[in-house]
Amino acid sequence: MAVILITGANGQLGSELRNISKSYYGYDFIFTDIGELDITDKIKTADFIKKNNPDWIVNCAAYNAVDKAESEPGKAMSINSTAVRNISESIKGSDCRFIHISTDYVFSGNANIPYNEDAVPDPLTSYGRSKLEGEKAALLHNHSMVIRTSWLYSSYGANFVKTIMSKAKQNDSLSVVFDQTGTPTWAADLAAAVMNVISSVIRNQVAFTAGIYHYTNEGVCSWYDFAAAIVEEAGLTCKVNPILSAEYKSAAKRPFYSVLDKSKIKEYYNLEIPHWKESLKRCINQLI
Repeated sequence: MAVILITGANGQLGSELRNISKSYYGYDFIFTDIGELDITDKIKTADFIKKNNPDWIVNCAAYNAVDKAESEPGKAMSINSTAVRNISESIKGSDCRFIHISTDYVFSGNANIPYNEDAVPDPLTSYGRSKLEGEKAALLHNHSMVIRTSWLYSSYGANFVKTIMSKAKQNDSLSVVFDQTGTPTWAADLAAAVMNVISSVIRNQVAFTAGIYHYTNEGVCSWYDFAAAIVEEAGLTCKVNPILSAEYKSAAKRPFYSVLDKSKIKEYYNLEIPHWKESLKRCINQLI
């Protein structure tokens, strides 16, 4: 029986993995968050992994307060990089497969075509830099897969979809930036993709190929388009107004364009990926 360790299990993706795990029989899932396992503690991490001897580790733990990271770079680096290194070093030389989740914020956003896995990272923020260092730490282990994603949301936790729905109920109008382009990703779809990879490898349907991959939903939009779609799908009457990023003050600079090319993961692991509008509808149906 394959033992699958999920860290950061109380977050959006971890919660979705916990939910979808009920559909996967014959696997032994271990769900941990900081209360059960503090992966920033090197000794405790090594001891926990040695004791439980997982065949797979999926690291969903992350410091993702993008603006706050500008004033807490050390904390962001500890959770997003040092903790990842602790996991990598604990399994180095073993056959344990490690899936680590990263972000589109490792890119500057100065491109005008989707970023593939070979594009050179150039993060603009403390958050982005900490996540890039985390990627490097994950890849110290020979059997590691880094999956970059973007604009993650879920029926679990705090996220853009829930924020817009809440504000749209309280206000007649909202202003949202229209000059930042990317792709929303429903965490339930990403969780399904992760489990698809794991189960396909375990059942020998595909070979596990280490390296960097990109996964988001299909399609492209601005934050304004995303917000307008949220309001419409939720059946709310709030008007959404487009504004420039320069009109919205934030501590961290966001990438203007961070669309990710998903060709590699679709080809290697035979994944079919839903369009972001389809997935948004399904998520909002869970929320209303």
